[in-house]
Amino acid sequence: MKSITIKGSERESVGKVATKALRNAGLVPCVLYGGNQAVHFSAEEIAFKNLVYTPNAHTVAIELGNKTYNAILQDIQVHPVSDRILHIDFFELFDDKEITMEVPVRVVGVSPGVLLGGVLRLNQRRLKVKALPKNLPDFIDADISALEMGNKLYVTKLVADNYKLLHPENTVVAQVRISRAAMKAAQEAAKAAKAPTKKK
Repeated sequence: MKSITIKGSERESVGKVATKALRNAGLVPCVLYGGNQAVHFSAEEIAFKNLVYTPNAHTVAIELGNKTYNAILQDIQVHPVSDRILHIDFFELFDDKEITMEVPVRVVGVSPGVLLGGVLRLNQRRLKVKALPKNLPDFIDADISALEMGNKLYVTKLVADNYKLLHPENTVVAQVRISRAAMKAAQEAAKAAKAPTKKK
C-alpha cells in the first residue's frame, strides 16, 4: 500500500486553549495511538489533503523531529459547516501485528450483462480487510467479467491474497440490474411473441 509522509511537531499542551490556538494557526491537532503511550502532535492542515480528500487508501509515515511512526488514519473530525479538519486520530503500525482497515474496491473486466443493456451497481465501494502492514492492498479488484444480466458478485468470489476479508459470505459487492429500457424491450418482445399472427 502506498504511503504518505506527514511532517509534524509533538505538542505538550493538550487542553482546549492550546488546541484552539493550534487551529487558529492553521494546524490540526492529532493523536497517535497503538504504541506504549499516546503521542500528541500537530501538523499543517494542507499536509492532510492527499490523505483525507481521496477515495484511495494509504498508510502514513508521521515524521516528528528525528522520529518516524508508521500508521493509518483511524478517525477524523470535520467542522459541520466549514469542512475544516478539527482533529485526527492515527493508529500505529507494527510489522508483526495485523491491522484492520477499509480498502477501496476497483471494478475490473467487462460484464456481458452490461453489454446487453444492464446497469452495473457497486454495492460495496470499500471493504474491510485484516492483514500485516506489508500485505495491505491498494485496491480490492472486483472482476465483473462473468456477470450476466441479473447476476450478483459475492465477496466469496474475490481473490484475497495475504489478507482476510471481514465480511459475511452473502455480502454482495456488485450486481448487474436489468435497466428500465431493457425491461421494457423484453416486455414488448414478450407481447409480440404472444400476439396472434395474421394469416395472409
